[in-house]
Amino acid sequence: MIDDKINVQSHPFENPVRTVATPLQVLMLCPDLRVNGGISSVINLILQAAPPDVNISYLFTHIEGSLLLKIRVFSQAVGGLLWKLLSQKVDVVYIHMSQGGSTVRKSILVLIAALFQKPIVMHTHGSQFHQFYANLPSVAQRLLSWIFRRCARFIVLSDSWKVFYTKTVGLNPTSVVVLSNPVKLPPHVPPRSASKQVTFLFLGRIGSRKGAFDLIRAYASMPADLRDQAHLIVAGDGEVDAARQLVDSLGLTDAISLPGWVGVEQRDQLLASADVFVLPSYNEGLPMSVLEAMGWGLPVITTPVGGIPELITPKQNGLLVTPGDLEQLATAMQFLIQDSSERQALGRRAREHVLPLDIRAYCVSLVDVYYAALKSSLEKT
Repeated sequence: MIDDKINVQSHPFENPVRTVATPLQVLMLCPDLRVNGGISSVINLILQAAPPDVNISYLFTHIEGSLLLKIRVFSQAVGGLLWKLLSQKVDVVYIHMSQGGSTVRKSILVLIAALFQKPIVMHTHGSQFHQFYANLPSVAQRLLSWIFRRCARFIVLSDSWKVFYTKTVGLNPTSVVVLSNPVKLPPHVPPRSASKQVTFLFLGRIGSRKGAFDLIRAYASMPADLRDQAHLIVAGDGEVDAARQLVDSLGLTDAISLPGWVGVEQRDQLLASADVFVLPSYNEGLPMSVLEAMGWGLPVITTPVGGIPELITPKQNGLLVTPGDLEQLATAMQFLIQDSSERQALGRRAREHVLPLDIRAYCVSLVDVYYAALKSSLEKT
């Protein structure tokens, strides 16, 4: 286990550049906050909970839409970044990155910020970045490694991702910081002991990567008497029509609900009314949906990919199954249908486990990263 993971209950270190009279000016480069997904959820939580001595402004670098619209938005971000670096005080440039096109866009922005000798904090979210990187030509890998080393701090979501970025990408271990995703915890969770029907809930982009179709098929494979004691809700955007066709073909339209993408209020209603959360993904960073479900006191059935094994301890605060193993998935679901006491115990321990990841404590740690990046930059000048 790597021993320099940030403690989300830590406090900002004393630093001569930090004063209440002069708030830290952070310029964040990120996707449009209306884009569905975990990155937007994290960013919105950060903006809501940022302390008063830190001023975060932001520029959108990506938006859903046509190629022409995406090019225009990124061009505006480049222009906005140049204008702010030339005309305004910017202490730290804070960049959110996924994989693929996001990596290309953010690499350009890193180079611009580096030209102005600004400390850069890169925050990585890409669940499939390791696959993207492996498919690059060696010269592109070396270039990307060189660009990433311009960042004063490099935030990753788990110890396993730190190993990847240091060992495979070649980053300095002292610059790579492990900071798990935050969660906004509800003050209270509903009692679930009286549930007569076990509601399984999936939240996320519907498709193969997150195992949505596997979940539907595993649910269908359970004995009829157990299916009669349960209901499955598969909520999210993506391949919704394909999922509906699969449900229809299995004759389970009364047993499986597909409400499509849900907003924050409806999401919380689903989490409050569910009994078990299921996310049988093939690739993940550290999924916000799992953290949110744990915060709502739900037992989680998921897979040991990305940072999930560092979050879920099997039979302590959740259950882990092999990606793509429908039999294991169905068995785990049956177990939680039949054993209500274990279902409730897993849910209680899940909530206890994520209490330290509350967004307010998280922002204290994030501000520590900003100041560490600024201090590192000052020491080099």
